[in-house]
Amino acid sequence: MNTRSEYDLLGNMDVPADALYGIQTLRAAQNFSITGVPISHFPELIKALAMVKAAAARTNQEMKLLTPEKADAIVYACQDLIQGQYHDQFIVDVIQGGAGTSTNMNANEVIANIALMKLGREKGEYKYLHPNDDVNRSQSTNDAYPTAACLGIQFAADNFVPSLASLKEALEAKGREFAHIVKMGRTQLQDAVPMTLGQEFDAFAVTLGEDIDRISEACALLCEVNLGGTAIGTGINTPEGYAKLVVEKLATISTKPLVPASNLVEATSDMGAFVFFSGILKRLAIKLSKMSNDLRLLSSGPRTGLGEINLPPMQPGSSIMPGKVNPVIPEAMNQTAYQVIASDLAVTLAAEAGQLQLNAMEPMIIYNVLNSLKMLKEACQMLETRCIRGITANEAVCAGHVENSIGIITALVPYIGYANASRIANTALHTGNTVKALVIEENLLTEEQVNILLSPQSMLSPSKVVI
Repeated sequence: MNTRSEYDLLGNMDVPADALYGIQTLRAAQNFSITGVPISHFPELIKALAMVKAAAARTNQEMKLLTPEKADAIVYACQDLIQGQYHDQFIVDVIQGGAGTSTNMNANEVIANIALMKLGREKGEYKYLHPNDDVNRSQSTNDAYPTAACLGIQFAADNFVPSLASLKEALEAKGREFAHIVKMGRTQLQDAVPMTLGQEFDAFAVTLGEDIDRISEACALLCEVNLGGTAIGTGINTPEGYAKLVVEKLATISTKPLVPASNLVEATSDMGAFVFFSGILKRLAIKLSKMSNDLRLLSSGPRTGLGEINLPPMQPGSSIMPGKVNPVIPEAMNQTAYQVIASDLAVTLAAEAGQLQLNAMEPMIIYNVLNSLKMLKEACQMLETRCIRGITANEAVCAGHVENSIGIITALVPYIGYANASRIANTALHTGNTVKALVIEENLLTEEQVNILLSPQSMLSPSKVVI
């Protein structure tokens, strides 16, 4: 393999000649092989890093800290990354020591070498354009990396929310399709009162829609960044006015409403916005898992369970039991949710582990938030296309459950009294007779009155019936 020799404070090392990364990236790749997931797994983070570097280059040019030639070359290199080129050169594992320094240097070296090629130079000829002195000018990992993370998470959220919105719309469509099907509602897995299957699916849609709004709110918190604070938030090695100007330029490049943090020292050490965002993803995961549990229960059987709905069959369910089909899609969503919930705990612990002016655990925080977004996106698309849109209802089963339920006695309580209703319910439970038949038999109400009170119009919403 052809190599080139590069030098850092630890000495010389041979780097693959065709690599756009350099010696510090190579050392990090050798040091950290924890998850097997490289930075390239999250293109939104690379795009965000490139935007940070481009904004810094233009600001440094405007402040006479970079020549126009160098600034142009850096910006052109960043544009290549923003457009999705060279992402395979981001080889460092997402979990790393050093508070993200390895990720920042991976970006600095790749951008420097692309820029050198644009200047007609060879990769590694850093005397003409240097990863630290030029690409990283007026920056530290401690402001460039978390700022890129704030942006990258927003980009990932932009990619995720349409999948969540589409799932919500699919549930709404099922709500309309099933609006006429009366079934029993249940509390604590026991018969409660009637509802429609459409109402059940509408509720699923509403609860997911709430979290679309919450994600937007969480993204707003990520618009306050510490870029310009450099090492610990004091802005050392930056000229006066740099922080305000570089954030303005980054806001323009990213089209996100970014603003400088009101206190850069606080913003450099605080992980609160990431914790909040992760908490929203946990909340959503809990809702998706609960809904998946409900789908599994409602489709249980097919002969000996609730059997009120049918999930689309996706694959044979057993290597020993012929004909068995399992609810594999909701089960996969459950497992996705458990991972997201666990990731939120990891984010919580990492945020708490910050010390003094920096949190060295930022890489794990950023990895877990981005990974949760990626998993939820794929899982929501899976649930919608391979499950929700193919669900059918067993109307006869739903009707039978209502007819045979003791829970419908609740609708008669205002007219026969709680004591009578309790007695009728107990008798129905032990004799197998229906509530309707027993009420009529005891002359508590006429058949006509019972039919009115147990009609969907009476039972499914606040009643206007007067008898």
